[in-house]
Amino acid sequence: MISGRVAIKLGLVSVLMLTASTLRAGPPFQTDDPEPIDFRHYEVYLFGATDGTPVETDPTGPAFEANWGAAPNLHLHIIFPLGGVIPSNNPLYFPAGVGPSAYGLTDMELGAKYRFIKETKHRPEFGTFTMLEVPTGSYAKGLGVGKVWYKLPLWAQKSWGHWTSYGGAGYTLVRQTQYRSYTYGGWLLQRDIGKKWTLGAEVFSHGAEGFATPQIHSATMVDVGGYYYIRNPGLQILFAYGHTAFGQTENYAYVGIYHTWGSDKKKGASGFLSRHAAML
Repeated sequence: MISGRVAIKLGLVSVLMLTASTLRAGPPFQTDDPEPIDFRHYEVYLFGATDGTPVETDPTGPAFEANWGAAPNLHLHIIFPLGGVIPSNNPLYFPAGVGPSAYGLTDMELGAKYRFIKETKHRPEFGTFTMLEVPTGSYAKGLGVGKVWYKLPLWAQKSWGHWTSYGGAGYTLVRQTQYRSYTYGGWLLQRDIGKKWTLGAEVFSHGAEGFATPQIHSATMVDVGGYYYIRNPGLQILFAYGHTAFGQTENYAYVGIYHTWGSDKKKGASGFLSRHAAML
């Protein structure tokens, strides 16, 4: 017998998956999109986030992200994060989740988003957002992996009216003791609501990440969140919260502030933002 709460989760996951088959993110969501910011434009984020399971909670913040439109269809990306590890110290999860808490610089992220197929009236756009994680965090304290590791995804996106849907899948390559490589993927549907809000929901899934992480088992999550436009499109507040629908219990949360600007004042700082600003 399925409980009412489980039935609601199952229904939401099913609706989102079915919608995606007929139908951005990055921050604040876990799924990403293939659309780079416009050439010679910039965007920055100041944010905090957390991702935790019964094994361990890993808060991030304050953290700084910057993206630069280095060429048409290409932007470069960096995240400089401070963060922590808070093991549960529950013997049920030994050797994972046992040890002292720590806080400091975690692994920095460098990346390049490249769109190789542009969106048309009838065709989605496609791109990749390859990232490498630089081992700047202390491996001994659990703040970093201790070796360079990689994220290799493929993303697709389609927009119509006030709606946008995007998603895809990728592979995280990690070669370190107590860590493992794993697949991940997700799909998101979002809508502009008036001149101040964009709200969305995603289904995001990842494989087991290893005993040195909170995610020792796979999980599929449902996350909801969006953007509040203080100044459209240049200044926004971003927020999201998610919880496991299937698999290992996991909680995800994100809150941040975003600013974008560029040399072309008529277009705004990104294709996504300028397109949606024109609709409002």
